[in-house]
Amino acid sequence: MEKKRVWISAGIILNSQQDKVFITRRPETVHKGGFWEFAGGKVELGETAEQAVIRELNEEVGIVATELEHFISLEHDYPEKALKFDFFLIKAFDGEAYGREGQPGQWVALEALREFAFPEANYPVIDKLLAAR
Repeated sequence: MEKKRVWISAGIILNSQQDKVFITRRPETVHKGGFWEFAGGKVELGETAEQAVIRELNEEVGIVATELEHFISLEHDYPEKALKFDFFLIKAFDGEAYGREGQPGQWVALEALREFAFPEANYPVIDKLLAAR
């Protein structure tokens, strides 16, 4: 039986100098728990990926994205789930990013991203981010 593909929209939150990105750690109790991630979540029925990332970033990290640019789309299949992603560069936002749901979050230099354990689906995103530097 084919797994239902879940659509995820995520934001690569950049600081004003665009040399650091805000990442958060997934709760231990969820899929890929304990791994670091770019904040985001499921695209709800009737939403665009852009609307979803704006909503999710407000819910998860307390910011309102004001300047975003589509960065990459990809699909990734894990043994237990099939995902479709849209990642956006968040170049400007209102508010201060923090783990609004109690999750750890931190600003990381782009060059240091490979030092953090991300879910496998994120590695093409990190590769493209670093290739653009």
